[in-house]
Amino acid sequence: MQQISHPGPTAPTRADVVACHAEPVRVQLRAGQTLTRAIIEGLAEVGSSAGYLRLDGVGLAPLRYVMPAPAPGDGHAAWYSQTYDLPDTRIQQGGAHLGQRDGQPFVHCHALWHDQGMGHVLCDESVLAEDVTVQGWGLTGAGLVAQPDAETQFTLFRPHAAGAPKQCTALLITLRPNQDIGSALRNIARDHQMAGACVEGIGSLVGTVFEAAPGLDSYATELLILNGVVRDGACRLHVASVGFDGSVQQGVLRVGRNAVCVTAEVLMIAN
Repeated sequence: MQQISHPGPTAPTRADVVACHAEPVRVQLRAGQTLTRAIIEGLAEVGSSAGYLRLDGVGLAPLRYVMPAPAPGDGHAAWYSQTYDLPDTRIQQGGAHLGQRDGQPFVHCHALWHDQGMGHVLCDESVLAEDVTVQGWGLTGAGLVAQPDAETQFTLFRPHAAGAPKQCTALLITLRPNQDIGSALRNIARDHQMAGACVEGIGSLVGTVFEAAPGLDSYATELLILNGVVRDGACRLHVASVGFDGSVQQGVLRVGRNAVCVTAEVLMIAN
């Protein structure tokens, strides 16, 4: 398994996990708003200030995004590309976490769109082309809060408890670098007695190794979980991944070969 060197000291805790309640929701996103504003208002209308949404079928005009890029030479292990601008496109599959940064709502989104592009969507600069209803989960009892991370020297989401959920049906998780994503999630499910669960989320890997597809050699790739399950003591993650050159691959991750690069932000929901 490839690993990567980050500039700061290795944090002793390699996963942050907070139990919460995940309520299935249908959210309306309205045309003319930025993706950030549409997600904030859409989740607020169903009573949630934190959550994860699947953005399948969302039309954007424009879509502005970046992709992973090599280290810039300032100590960071990897960086972002220049900003790309598509005047009009439709997301095929996407995932977006709504959390908090600097006391304000903040959205982190990775998506795959119809012309076979993929990247990190700039949600404050991408605009809804039409009204659309999407599905996802509103969270109570936990939320993601961005904070400086000494190990990677990025500002990253971490889960924080937020009151007492009415029941615990899910785990809000972030993973630190250089651990196999599937093995880590399998172990978390075991430790929290979550024998069966679906897994949603986004993140980055040190390259991407699939069971069958060719894979990506870039030492930083961005990840979108298309379908994830924990069952019978194993974690199976079917993902889309994009590398430095913009090439996109999809497939099931090979267990034990896919180290987290910077972070993974995951919602694990009990079946």
